[in-house]
Amino acid sequence: MESLLIQNGRVIDPANGIDAHQSLLILNGKIAALGAEAEAKAGDEIKVIDARGKVVCPGLVDIHVHLREPGQSAKETIETGTKAAALGGFTTVVCMPNTTPSIDSPGTVALIQDEVEKSAAIHVFTTGAITKGIQGDELAPIGSLHGAGVVAITDDGRCVQSNELMRRACEYAKMFDLPLMDHCQDYDLVGNGVMNEGHWSNVLGLPGWPAAGEEIIVARNIQMAELTGTHIHCQHMSSAGAVNLIREAREKGIPISGEACPHHFTLTDAALAGSAPFWEKEGKHLLDVIKMDFERPEWESYDTLFKMNPPLRSGSDRDAVLQGVADGTLSILGSDHAPHCGFEKEVEFDSAPFGITGLESELALGVMRLYHTDMMSLSELIRRWTEAPAKLVKLDKGTLSIGADGDVTIFDPEEEWIYDRMDTPSKANNSPFHGWPLKGRNKATILMGKVVFEA
Repeated sequence: MESLLIQNGRVIDPANGIDAHQSLLILNGKIAALGAEAEAKAGDEIKVIDARGKVVCPGLVDIHVHLREPGQSAKETIETGTKAAALGGFTTVVCMPNTTPSIDSPGTVALIQDEVEKSAAIHVFTTGAITKGIQGDELAPIGSLHGAGVVAITDDGRCVQSNELMRRACEYAKMFDLPLMDHCQDYDLVGNGVMNEGHWSNVLGLPGWPAAGEEIIVARNIQMAELTGTHIHCQHMSSAGAVNLIREAREKGIPISGEACPHHFTLTDAALAGSAPFWEKEGKHLLDVIKMDFERPEWESYDTLFKMNPPLRSGSDRDAVLQGVADGTLSILGSDHAPHCGFEKEVEFDSAPFGITGLESELALGVMRLYHTDMMSLSELIRRWTEAPAKLVKLDKGTLSIGADGDVTIFDPEEEWIYDRMDTPSKANNSPFHGWPLKGRNKATILMGKVVFEA
């Protein structure tokens, strides 16, 4: 824990309604003062960061990250994954349970916590599995997982198909005041689908993954949330129908929430045909809309870097996800950072694993897609990465309140740059955004007053 004075930045803290140019003081790892008081309390020997022209906000929180340890360290480790998160501006991540073994016992939770203490660059919290081995057959010991310190339960990477088992999981989650997060996929409908079912799947001759396969489980989860009173969080929403279902349920006061990932509100299934245009608004390319003079990237067809679950969907689905984030229906942003070895992706499309990396490009894509197109204010966008996710999993994070941990992100919303997927501390580089011109970039990540990344 260290001390630090940040001067001349635009301090934005959605949790406290703050948006003003002022100083921020961190003393002994805690937020100590803002504004003139921060200057007055800072000693002469304190380290100073000049944040002129930049945004200073609570450290960003991503509650949907795959760190692959234990058991899959060829893809990623807690050390490399958290370094990638720090580069992207994140001070807190929540890791998913589809490791080897899966996080379905207190012993595995303890193993991860021990490795976090040794090697993590930032704060790491963990989820526990809903079912043993995330197989969907038998409930994991949810009470014991809660006692071990998990912040939520999920079978992410898989989806509990049994409605009766899901009901019991909700009841246990409610008993221990844990949110339940769900990867929404009906296996019978989806079958062996590898991309969105529609025009491009027919053109390319690839098995389709219908949007209804997501929407049916979202509808199921809404019913379960209403029946049990358990908060269910629907992960990585990708379809217009799912967004509408969540919107209507939230208007009724049902404890349901949704999450969006940058790839789903940026790309469409046309990317798989090698003809992926930039997101268009009123017939114009995004680069023209936000006045960026860069060469537009091009892709090859059948590129497995565009294979993810749920898949990229149609333009109307993408626009619905964008709107869902903007109006608060999808209240949380997450990366679904899913690293894979290069050789795993260098195979036929049907055989490649689902998933892309995303921690390093997430902030820029959100700023470019939602702020620079005037869909959201910076304050509301930052809320999706701070107050909202921290509140869902009940973490004392995502705020610059006096006495809070001195976790801070400093970013430049106007910086234009080209993303290079090879320039990463992660073990993996399976990102579809290689060569993309982006606008908005993290400049410093501060953890308990200590600078863990600085550009």
